[in-house]
Amino acid sequence: MEMKLAFLPWLILFLPLLAAAVITLFTSRDKRTSASLSVSAVVLGFLGTLVFLLANGFHPAAPEVSATWLEIGELDIPFGLRLDALSLMMMLVVTGVGGAIHIYSWGYMAEDRCFSRYFASLSLFTFSMLGIVLANNFIQMFIFWELVGVSSYLLIGFWYEKASAADAAKKAFLTNRVGDFGFILGILTVWGVLGSLHFATLQETLAANPAALGAMASAAGLLIFCGAVGKSAQFPLHVWLPDAMEGPTPVSALIHAATMVAAGVYMLARVYFLLSVDALTVIAWIGGITALLAALIAIQQNDIKRILAYSTLSQLGYMVMAVGVHAPAAGMFHLSTHAFFKALLFLGAGSVIHALHHEQDIWKMGGLRRKMPVTFWTFMVGTIALAGVWPLSGFFSKDSILAAAQHHSLPLFGIGLGVAALTTFYMFRLVFVAFLGSQRTEAAGHAHESPWVMVWPLRILATFSIIGGVIGIEGLFAGLYDHGAEHPHTLMGRLFYPFAHAPVAAFIGLAAVAAGFFAAFKLYSGAAEDPLPGRIGALSRWMRDRFYFDELYEATVIRLQDTTAAVVDWFDRWLVGGAAVRGTAGIANLIGQALRLVQTGSLQTYAFLLVLGVAVVLFIVLGR
Repeated sequence: MEMKLAFLPWLILFLPLLAAAVITLFTSRDKRTSASLSVSAVVLGFLGTLVFLLANGFHPAAPEVSATWLEIGELDIPFGLRLDALSLMMMLVVTGVGGAIHIYSWGYMAEDRCFSRYFASLSLFTFSMLGIVLANNFIQMFIFWELVGVSSYLLIGFWYEKASAADAAKKAFLTNRVGDFGFILGILTVWGVLGSLHFATLQETLAANPAALGAMASAAGLLIFCGAVGKSAQFPLHVWLPDAMEGPTPVSALIHAATMVAAGVYMLARVYFLLSVDALTVIAWIGGITALLAALIAIQQNDIKRILAYSTLSQLGYMVMAVGVHAPAAGMFHLSTHAFFKALLFLGAGSVIHALHHEQDIWKMGGLRRKMPVTFWTFMVGTIALAGVWPLSGFFSKDSILAAAQHHSLPLFGIGLGVAALTTFYMFRLVFVAFLGSQRTEAAGHAHESPWVMVWPLRILATFSIIGGVIGIEGLFAGLYDHGAEHPHTLMGRLFYPFAHAPVAAFIGLAAVAAGFFAAFKLYSGAAEDPLPGRIGALSRWMRDRFYFDELYEATVIRLQDTTAAVVDWFDRWLVGGAAVRGTAGIANLIGQALRLVQTGSLQTYAFLLVLGVAVVLFIVLGR
């Protein structure tokens, strides 16, 4: 299929990389130019995506542009861009939401002494994520997958002078390596069995012969899923994501909304055709467990960014569960709407933190509604959308997941409803404590609204958080996986579609939201301190301490690794290096030293030794 403006996707991909290179090499001393280059690259990418879509539209047929990159024997790896509806929609999300975050960062990071380095890293991150989105084969995707890992390391540890930030960056990097090891094994398994790594070729092979992977089908699917477990922070590799809050708040918004954590869900949707029924069952339950676990932990967090971090974990669990219950379109729909309102919530939290001189404890806030009206109302929009209140965007995407879970697994449907209630509870707990009531500290009393460069991205994201559910995203994704699916084309039809399509899921889901809201209102409206610990006792402490997963890993995995490393070090140092290497060398040296005593250079000594030797020989011979 011939495409118009085929050069645009290449330009969109490489503009952020060019910006990162120019900032690093030439403009690092000029803050304004550095920010302008980084922001321009992503904004032009968003506009270029819109122009490309206007010229070509969305095509489920997956057109590609590519060039041969690596050819070794039968292994032929192109560097190519896959330009189907899935890729193009994700390009809009990455460049659109990412662009808003870039603009917001200009105000938020204005006083930081490493301003240019921040924008260079941000541009590298955007390039890496776009590379994952556009990749048309596993090898290319994996390379960009690792570049995202490097970029996240640079941004999470941006304030590396703080030990906590440096540790968080290392934790994120190393935890993701565990998942990525499984991912590369899955890629190698697919190549070994099917002989190709090209997505279109693999899809055609499995369409012609669904049993082509044979006995390795489930193993290959679960190994590939390991990559998503790491990147999208699913149980049991979920522990890195909350600590990623040590980076600047706009970084948190970018990681949690449009880029890194979305990569795992996107990858599962991209390779959905590879996943067997058994693998999908495991994926669904991992997602459900993650959603419930993270929602419970969020209930007793007091750091505003950590509440939102565990909320992201929970919503990612929703998305992964959707893929597992045979609804990848619903998972991608929720990924898209979640990008709008989660970016909004993180940037709103950043506005609060900025106004309160980096105070993040919600119990040291209060009364911010009057001091920061734009931040409050946009944050409320994000909260209501995340809770899943009709007619905001979160309701439609969450409902599509609940409807799929109801159809495939009632236990998972129950978990989804419970998570919906818990989500509403902890988010309105945050709102009641931080924004309403009376001010609790002097910093809250002197808070003021953020500058326009930070406020306008909030307004834009709030708009899409309101309308994102009814602008046709769900129908677009559904067309990729279920060609017979029909979705309404009118605004009114989209508004009421969930109630006609899956009324049980829609109404019970709203009931769960209502239950969560009234529980939060009863406990936290006007509360001076948290009443929940007194009501649930030890469970509150377990939630606050994140069910002790970090301590468990410290006592088991990390201690085992440290002990093994110490034993290996001792073996290498004393047995290999000491006895085997230095010991052998020492013995040879000792013998050499002894022999050197004989080589004196004195004729008298040599004559004496000769006579002594003859005497010894005669003694031995005559003695017999």
